[in-house]
Amino acid sequence: MRNLLCGLLATAWLLASGPLRAQQPCPTFSVVVNTPEDELMLAINGAEKPEEQVAALDKFMQEHADSKFIPCVNEYYTATYLKLNNYDKAIEYAEKDLAANYQDLSLLLNLMRAYVGGGKVSDTVLDATTKVPDLIKTEINPTRPPNASDADWQKIQQEAAETGNNASAYAVYAFFQLVPRVTDPAKRIEWLDKFAKIYPETESKYAAQINNAYFMAYLQGNQLDKALDYGEKTIAADPSNVGVYNLLAYLYAVVKSTNLDKAEADAKKALELTQTMKKPEGAPDDVFQKEVSNQAGMAHLTLGYIAFLKSAKTKKLTPAIEEFKTAVNSLQNDPAHLGEAEYFLGYAYEAGYPANHQGAMEALTKSADLPSRFQSQAKDLLAKVKKAVKE
Repeated sequence: MRNLLCGLLATAWLLASGPLRAQQPCPTFSVVVNTPEDELMLAINGAEKPEEQVAALDKFMQEHADSKFIPCVNEYYTATYLKLNNYDKAIEYAEKDLAANYQDLSLLLNLMRAYVGGGKVSDTVLDATTKVPDLIKTEINPTRPPNASDADWQKIQQEAAETGNNASAYAVYAFFQLVPRVTDPAKRIEWLDKFAKIYPETESKYAAQINNAYFMAYLQGNQLDKALDYGEKTIAADPSNVGVYNLLAYLYAVVKSTNLDKAEADAKKALELTQTMKKPEGAPDDVFQKEVSNQAGMAHLTLGYIAFLKSAKTKKLTPAIEEFKTAVNSLQNDPAHLGEAEYFLGYAYEAGYPANHQGAMEALTKSADLPSRFQSQAKDLLAKVKKAVKE
C-alpha cells in the first residue's frame, strides 16, 4: 500500500512552512497500488501545473463518483484550487467534506486559508478554528519507532511539537482575520467567548488581539462602557496601538464628554505614536501615508473638541479652531470624520465674538455634503448662519 503520508506528496501540497509531517492531507486514507486511486495520486504528484491536477481530479470524479476515496479527492480539490487562488472553489470542496462529516487538520487549515484569502466569513470556518486543538492531539501524536535512537526520537517529538504549534498559530491568526468580518456584534462576541474558552492561552499570549476584538465588537454594539474597558485592556497589552488610543480619546471626549483629561492624554499619545508608525509589510506607501494622516487627523479632531469645551471657561476659541483646521487638512481621506471636523470648525467660527459667518458657512457647506453623523446638524446650522447673515 502506498500511504498518503508519503513525504514527497506532502511536500508538493503543503501551503505553509513547517516540518515535513505538517498538515498532510487525508491522514486516514491509504491507497492500494495499481488502483484508480493510485493512478490519481501518481497523476497529481507528477503534474507540473495545478490545472493538470484539477484535470486529473475531474477525470477521477467522472469515472469513480461512488468511490470511498471521494473525501480525499475533495480535499485535494481544496488544496489545488487554493494554489490557483480560486477561493470560492476551495471553500466549496472543503465544505462538501465537512457536510459529509469528514474532516482533518489539513482540510480545516486550507478552508481557513481560502476564507482569509477570499475576504469572507461563515460560521463553518469560525467553527473550524475551534476544532484545531483537538485535531492536533489526534493527528500529531507520534509513536516511537522500534529502532529509533534517543536522538532520533527527540527529533521526531520536536518536529511534532513544531507542527502542532504552527497549526495552532495559523488557526489563531485566521480567527482574528475572520471574526471582524462578522457584522452582528453580538454574534461576534459569542465567537470571541467560545474561542477564548478553547484557547486558554488567549488572555496571556494573545491579549492584544482578543481585547481589541472585544473592544471593536462592543463599540459597534454601542455598549460603550464595556468598549472603554476593553479598549484600556488593549492598550495595556499593546501600548503602540494608535488607533485604539484615538478611539478611546474620541469616546471619552466627543461621545461621552466624561473624562476630558484622559481624552486629552490619549489623543496626545495617539498623535505622538503617528510619528513612529511602521508601515505593514507589503502595504503601498500611499495607503500607509493616508492612514498616518487619518490617525493624526483624529487626534487633532478630539483635541479641538476638548479645547472647544474648555473655551466656555477660558473664552478662547483660537486653540480649538486651529486644532479643527489641522484636523480638516489631515482627514481628507476619511470623509466621515472630515465631515465632523468641518462641522465643529463651522460651529467654532460661529460661536466666536464677533462670529465669523463667512468661515462658518464655508466649513458647514462642506460638512453638509459629507456623510458624517453631524451632516444633518451641519445643514441646520448652515441655514441659521445664512439667515443671520441676511438679517
